[in-house]
Amino acid sequence: MQTPKKIAVVGSGLVGSLLGIYLKKRGHIVHVYDRSPDIRKINFSGRSINLVLSNRGIKTLQDVGLESEVLAIGIPVDRRVIHVGRDTVNEQFYGKNGEVIYSISRGLLNKKMVDLAEKAGVEFFFEEKVWDVDLTTATISIGETERGEWTTHNYDLTFGADGAFSRIRHRMQRQSMFDYSQEFMKMGYKELHIPANADGSHKINKNALHIWPRGNFMLMALANLDGSFTCTLFMPHDGENSFASIKTKEQLVNFFAKNFPDTKEVIPDLVDDFFKNPTSYLVTMKCFPWTFEDKVALIGDSAHAIVPFYGQGMNASFEDVVEFDKVLDQGLENWEAVFETYETTRKKDTDAIADLAIDNFHEMKSHVANPIFQEKRKIEMALEQNFPNDYSSKYSLVTFNENIGYREAMLRGRAQDKAI
Repeated sequence: MQTPKKIAVVGSGLVGSLLGIYLKKRGHIVHVYDRSPDIRKINFSGRSINLVLSNRGIKTLQDVGLESEVLAIGIPVDRRVIHVGRDTVNEQFYGKNGEVIYSISRGLLNKKMVDLAEKAGVEFFFEEKVWDVDLTTATISIGETERGEWTTHNYDLTFGADGAFSRIRHRMQRQSMFDYSQEFMKMGYKELHIPANADGSHKINKNALHIWPRGNFMLMALANLDGSFTCTLFMPHDGENSFASIKTKEQLVNFFAKNFPDTKEVIPDLVDDFFKNPTSYLVTMKCFPWTFEDKVALIGDSAHAIVPFYGQGMNASFEDVVEFDKVLDQGLENWEAVFETYETTRKKDTDAIADLAIDNFHEMKSHVANPIFQEKRKIEMALEQNFPNDYSSKYSLVTFNENIGYREAMLRGRAQDKAI
């Protein structure tokens, strides 16, 4: 099984690049394909929620010596700042002993990961559209259009790391006994922008996740290295207080004046950003199996896309890579055994974090401003401080304890929530 293989990875995003690094370090030939241009050569904006890197993702980077280079482009975040009214905020610290998560620009990190993968010896092929894969041979088919002429490229194994709407998974779905579900939230999101001050400093606390919870909609903001913040407005697609209900500049300005009055001075480009940037969708996707025999495997969002409200999407996908690598360390007899072990041991945890992300959405949009929730959080922090070896909140179990799986963190955390 340790014989070097010729491996195709479809998707040059964060997971495809990281997987390429891990496979290359094991001596394999790795080719990464992506239908988009090289992200390092294009402007990346208008449709991104800042990424949150926490202990699980950091551990994955540590294993291949990339931790310091990636953390250098992140900003440590140790608390939530809840904007309750015009001049009223509440602060809720995340962990104990100064634990932090890191705010990282998706575009900046993706560029860095491609650079690091190339440095490791991974070869990239951009603007190459992979339309199909032969599940029995791992051969991929590339062409300009879906119904045009294709060329085939032969590989020993092919990995689908091409996201929530994966072409590789699309091919696997056409076989019998393949379970698949996708569930779109009624909510969408739109990116807005807080620019830096004239001297390059941040307008609000850069070491916090800022949340403006308003019941069935909310605004949040995470800092960037250049002094700016990436803001994300989450609202229903339709109905009252929705994207569909805001059609004019006047409606938008009035909506923000009523619901987010303290943002007037810090979001000067509100109107331009709102009408220029796309409204994007939020989807949870689950499927099984993730692999086919010893030839094809799904990893990251192509196997388990989740909504962003726990800040664990990237961390979970990075953890896929390290968990897959651990299976390789077991010395199993062939790649089919490796694939089967990987998918069966990993799926329970990715299902759990998908459910937790939905739970946290409801917490962020309304519960964090609730006095009962705030009292609960005070109790949790007291328990963590007084019994640091015996108690960790659900958030801490998920975010800061990389030594237990998501499912165990979920079960323990929910039991604790019920008790408190």
